Amino acid sequence: MTAVLSLIRKEFIQIRRDPRLLPILFLSPIIQLIILGYAANFDVRDIPLVVCDQDRSAAGRNFLTGFFNSGYFSDRARVSSPDDIDAFLDNGRASLAIIIPRGFGDDIASGREARVQIIADGADSSSAVIGLGYASLVAGRTARKILLERLERTPRAGPAPIPFEPKIRVWYNPDLRSLNFMAPAVLALVLMVMTMMLTSMGIVREKEAGTLEQLIVTPIRPWQLILGKLLPFVLVGFIDVLLVVGVVALWFQVPVRGSLLLLFGLCFIFMLTTLGMGLFLSTISRNQQQAMLTAVFFMLPQILLSGFAFPIENMPRVFQLITTIIPLKYFFVVIRGIFLKGVGWPELWDEAAAMLVFGVVILALSVARFKKRIE
Repeated sequence: MTAVLSLIRKEFIQIRRDPRLLPILFLSPIIQLIILGYAANFDVRDIPLVVCDQDRSAAGRNFLTGFFNSGYFSDRARVSSPDDIDAFLDNGRASLAIIIPRGFGDDIASGREARVQIIADGADSSSAVIGLGYASLVAGRTARKILLERLERTPRAGPAPIPFEPKIRVWYNPDLRSLNFMAPAVLALVLMVMTMMLTSMGIVREKEAGTLEQLIVTPIRPWQLILGKLLPFVLVGFIDVLLVVGVVALWFQVPVRGSLLLLFGLCFIFMLTTLGMGLFLSTISRNQQQAMLTAVFFMLPQILLSGFAFPIENMPRVFQLITTIIPLKYFFVVIRGIFLKGVGWPELWDEAAAMLVFGVVILALSVARFKKRIE
């Protein structure tokens, strides 16, 4: 192990002497986490709403009050004609529009079915779906309130009917903050990007400088060279995990309910795949620019198909089958389970086993290809 330790020492000396590399290693993950933590937020609040109230009745005003008091919508504009709504939706000044037709108050007072029209800007389908869901929730709440008031005013024989009201309890993320779901996943992305890209670029940099050939002709064995090149990035990866966990827990106030020791152990298993991929990329790249672009080419499909932002259940069946060979998918389950649910080894052993199998296979194939190249 003396030769391996000497190689590790050489790697850290190179890192210390490169003033551009230190910020990339330790400052870049924090900046990426803060930016992604705020940008990757699916919570929708203050949806701009334009209103066309043609009825101008007390019932219509009460109906609109329920919308604006919910906290989901903001009163952007009032128009007198439905034709004026198009201008607000076309230029993006409003996302939703409500049209209260004439006779709305009379229908409510007489017990007839009262209708309103809700128009959504479908150009942003995600925001439109969420906005329509909030609108349906508020409208349904208002309709139940009107129904109960009507039942109380109507004379009847016998006791009043008891309305059915479900008691909803949300586990693991009571406030339904999308940040609690996204921030731990950013840890997985940072770990994958840093270890895969730095491993590939670090070895390719040796090729460009001509020092890799010098190391090959020394008495150092191939496995010692590979171990000495990979272990420094394992240590850098653990430091980045510490930094990111600290930012997630202290800055974003995302709880870490599980075992940190288990988290570090499973991070190491995941790094077997990223280090193996980085080693493989170093064998097919001739310079650092090519290694970086190739790493991005390999990472983007993994991010898109891993469940980072899009539910795997909503993907076509073919893509669901492809996700079974993506290690990042299993690591997301591990990260979110430890952070939010506080689960332990009994619940995560199958994901850990899958990552271990992928890691051993990818690393073994990459080592075999690297040895052929240096022999």
